[in-house]
Amino acid sequence: MNSTDDTGVVAVPASGRTSRTHRFRRLAVTGLIATPAAMVATTLAAALAHAVGVDFEVPDGGETIPLPGFAVVTGFFSVVGVVIAAALLRWSARPTQRFLWTAVSLTAISLVPPLVAGADTATTGTLLGLHLVAAAVMIPTLTRSLRTHTA
Repeated sequence: MNSTDDTGVVAVPASGRTSRTHRFRRLAVTGLIATPAAMVATTLAAALAHAVGVDFEVPDGGETIPLPGFAVVTGFFSVVGVVIAAALLRWSARPTQRFLWTAVSLTAISLVPPLVAGADTATTGTLLGLHLVAAAVMIPTLTRSLRTHTA
């Protein structure tokens, strides 16, 4: 919408730059709200699994994964996902499709380490499930956000 001031000069809305800034900001806010949600979901799921007897002991060094470790790793990789979504929003002609393809591919790759770590079946299955829990929170949220911001 254009408006005219007293001098007769037409004020035109700012260029697409403002719109782009708002799209990035909304995507970042959405992603940074979804990140703690994914952290809580994976940590709660890990706590429930631990309560029913999953030990999260990984044979490499025989160490047990602590519950806060699930939150930290989920938070880190969720923020990486937000950065990837923002980069695609900025530089891709089809950011939603490219993000979805990239995120699903990276999720599939993330399933490999639990499979090769040599942990017992319960730990391996739970770790696989936890990766999918985080993906189930972040991927649809960011995909929906990209779809909204590019429509």
